[in-house]
Parts: sequence; C-alpha cells; structure tokens
Amino acid sequence: MKHALLFSAATVALSFSAAAVATSLRDELLAIPVTPALGGDTTRPIATPEAFTFAAENIKPMNRPMFAFGNQMFTAEWTPAPGPQPTTDGLGPMFNRESCVACHVQNGRGKAPDGPNDLMDTMLMRWSVPGEAEHGAPKPVPGYGDQLQDRALDGLKPEGRARVTWSEVKGAYADGTPYTLRTPSFKYTDLAYGNLPKDIMSSPRVANPMVGLGLLESVPASTLEALADPDDKDGDGISGRINTVWDAPSQSLKPGRFGWKANVASLSHQNAGAARGDMGISTPVFVADVCEQGQAKCFEYAKKADQGIEMEDSFFERLNIYMHLLAVPQQRGADRPEVKRGEVLFRGAGCASCHMPTLKTDDTAPFAELKNQTFHPFTDLLLHDMGEALNDNRPDFMASGSEWRTAPLWGIGLTQTVNGHTHFLHDGRARNIAEAILWHGGEAEAAKEKFRSMPKAERDDLLAFLNSL
Repeated sequence: MKHALLFSAATVALSFSAAAVATSLRDELLAIPVTPALGGDTTRPIATPEAFTFAAENIKPMNRPMFAFGNQMFTAEWTPAPGPQPTTDGLGPMFNRESCVACHVQNGRGKAPDGPNDLMDTMLMRWSVPGEAEHGAPKPVPGYGDQLQDRALDGLKPEGRARVTWSEVKGAYADGTPYTLRTPSFKYTDLAYGNLPKDIMSSPRVANPMVGLGLLESVPASTLEALADPDDKDGDGISGRINTVWDAPSQSLKPGRFGWKANVASLSHQNAGAARGDMGISTPVFVADVCEQGQAKCFEYAKKADQGIEMEDSFFERLNIYMHLLAVPQQRGADRPEVKRGEVLFRGAGCASCHMPTLKTDDTAPFAELKNQTFHPFTDLLLHDMGEALNDNRPDFMASGSEWRTAPLWGIGLTQTVNGHTHFLHDGRARNIAEAILWHGGEAEAAKEKFRSMPKAERDDLLAFLNSL
C-alpha cells in the first residue's frame, strides 16, 4: 500500500506496544457486565418505529436546537438549483437519492431489492478497478467513478441500473433441521457512459443504522490499536485489523470506524462523502459535484447550477451534531431467563471475540454528552476475514475483499419495528439474524459452527438475546 510508507518508526513501535497490552485491555472490557443502557448515558428507553431518531438522553440544553436543526438537514429533500428554497437546492446532477433519510429510513437499516425489476431504494453499489487512487483509496471506474449513480436531473441520463437476482443455498443444522440461505447476483443495465471494464470490482452496500455513531467515533484510537491482533499472537484464531484510511476533514490518515469496510474515519467525512456521492451536494469538505470524465452533459449541468457550496458550513456543522448525538435504544427484556441464557451462549460460542460487548470513551470526546462513557455496541470496529462466501473481491484501503468491519449489534432487535424487515449483512442477503450468523466464515467459522451445532432451544436463547439488543 502506498500510504504504508507514511508510517513512522514511532507508529510501528506503538503497534508493538499495543499488541503487548491487547490481552489485558480485552479482558478488562469483557469483564464489564452488559447493562440495558447500551448507549451509556445517551440511552433512551424507546422501542417504537421512531426509536432511532431521538436525541441522546443526556443532551445538553445548548445542543437541543442544534440537534433539531441537524435533523431538518438530515430529512430535507434537496431540489435542483435554482430551487424554491435556496438553502436546500443543488441536487445532482448525478445522484442516488434526494435526502439522507431516503436511504436511512427512520435512521435505520436498508434493504436489498426483492428482484431485478425493483429499484435500489435503500442500497447502493460501490465499484472500482484494480489499483489504488490517492492515499490508497479504491481506484475509480473510468467514466463512472466509485459509485453507481442510478438517478439524474431531468434531461440527463443516469449512469445505469444495478439489478439483483437471488438463488437459494440449502443447508441443515446439526440436529437435522433444514434451512436455506440466499445469495445475490448482480448485473448492470442501461449503461449510459460506455462499457464497463472487464476487471470491474463491485460491492453492494445497504444503508447502516445511525444510532450511537458519536460514541463510536469517540473511542480512543489507542483502544483500537490494543484490541487489534493482526498476526493472531494470542492464537485464538481471531485477527482483527485496523483499516487505516484517508480522512479528508483532517487531511490525515486515521483508523477507519464507519462503513461496511471501516473505510471512513470520521462522521464529518462520512456525512460529506454521502452528501456528495449520494445526492450530489457539495459541502465545506468536498466542494465539487460528482461528474466523471466523459460525462460532458453532467459538467454542463453542474456549471449552469453552480452557486458555490450547497450545504454551507453552519448547516453542515449542525448535521454533524445531529449524527453525533443520536440516542441508543435501551435493551429490552434483559431479565428474561432466555435472554440471560442467550448472552452466556453468545460469549461461549466466541461471538464476543469480534462483537466486543463493551467499549469506553474518555475525556477527549468532541461533545460533553460523549465523554467518559461505558457503552455496549457489540463491535470492536476492526476488520475481520469473514471467509470466501462473503468475499466481494473489492479491496477498500487496507481491507481485502473478504474483510469486513464488525457490525455493531445494538438496535438489531428493533429492525423489524423501525424498518419493517429483518434483512442483514452488507448486501441484505440474510433474511433474519440466524441466516446472518450462518453466512459467517473465516475467523468466525468456529463461532458459526457452534451456533449451527446447538440444540434448537439454545439457538432460540441466543437469538432471544440478540433480539433484545
């Protein structure tokens, strides 16, 4: 990797030092009991369809109006410029959706299309070609960029469509109970800007839930370094790695925390990247519209509508505040016997080796509400090899095709309530939590097999625990 050369001897020394203390910090965090307050002091006891949309329970009075304004930015429907409301015009020229909430419905989880005739409403397609762009990022597809734009302003052709078909894979639990998994196949149609290269690499990504992101950003980098064990020195078969990525707001390399591949380091970068890539909205971080070489009419549209930065600094700041201070829903039914048994099984199967139940922030967190919190996201924010079945064959900074960030589990049991489905994993292939577990491989193969080999009563207990989160 090109950016690997940028690390100093001091950084290398730090990584060895972190590896030396990994076991003690991991044991310390694993010994902390999980409480129903999954988000620490930010937790709200709400289990309604709006459960992911509330401000942190401990939000300061001075941040309440900022949070409310940020919510308006998140839900605002952007229009082409010039529009009736200048503060929210500038959509496109190419885009995927007209608002943040159009993908992150109720701040929740996206869903893959049911078939080839259905649109990707809460999902998008990342793509690239072999090689690296600046700072080690994926190399864009000539004429198309790094993300398929399936919508465009009137009179301009969108880049194309991605269409999915599903096939069934049969399997069985150790007790003989059958199950089926489904696997997606994608093809591209209506391509408007030339043929795609034969060596294109693509990866479908459903929208992630938005809760607790401020807490995740506030976990000290030293914690991630201590939890990482890239060479599996402790011999447990788990080799978590940090994805070191380019952070545009700070103009530096940082540990990735967000996105399916941990390919984004900060919420400011995440928000600016989504505004630009998903809606064609410029911000103080990314000031130019998305038009690729060969899309001449796109450039014409952009030039005609150019009114400077479309989401101005003060509005962008409030959007960031909103994203930092969303509440985490409280665990439900923590005292039920099956939930208690399920947590024991979860840990015993080895799930907690990657889905770390507990993390902490310190007094360097960017907001008072996030300082010195002990919380329970069930993630280590690290990359793990999930095996060939989930390999998208598309590197993303330091992440290989088979490596994925450990997905946080808080709020997972509210997916049906909030979004009306129970589909999981990066491409939405799993139709329920059990299927998501059964797709695990690689470093998670042993844990998956323990789940597959459990008697039905124990499987039900483990699922009851996960659904309580």
